[in-house]
Amino acid sequence: MIKFISAADTLPLRSEVLRKNLPLAECVFDRDQDGFHLGAYVDDKLVSVGTFFPEDYPELGVSGYRLRGMATDPAYSGKGYGAQLVKFALEHLKNAGASYLWFNARSSAVGFYKKLNCDVISEEFEVPGIGPHFNMSIQIK
Repeated sequence: MIKFISAADTLPLRSEVLRKNLPLAECVFDRDQDGFHLGAYVDDKLVSVGTFFPEDYPELGVSGYRLRGMATDPAYSGKGYGAQLVKFALEHLKNAGASYLWFNARSSAVGFYKKLNCDVISEEFEVPGIGPHFNMSIQIK
């Protein structure tokens, strides 16, 4: 089940999966208050999270949204929960009038996003302290 959640609810998975168990306070994003947060639940356990906020990607035009902090509990990875979360977000963004979604994808996650029909829109680049990434996007129809 996908639900809207608070920014605070995303922090444990962000810490564990994306930030090598940094303290939760160091896993807060500057724009957490500007968007919405989704969580995928299995029974009462939060297993996947993502944060979405309005931000245009210069080459893609206006009405863009950015995804940040996509994280899935490793014990639940590969079981479709992250894909369900992204699909729910795309439907919500479509209803909100967004034109596209873009994000920095870890190189290791590019295959996951390609299965969701997302396109690579940049060369590979390094995020200091985190690793190699690509910018990716998907048009919202």
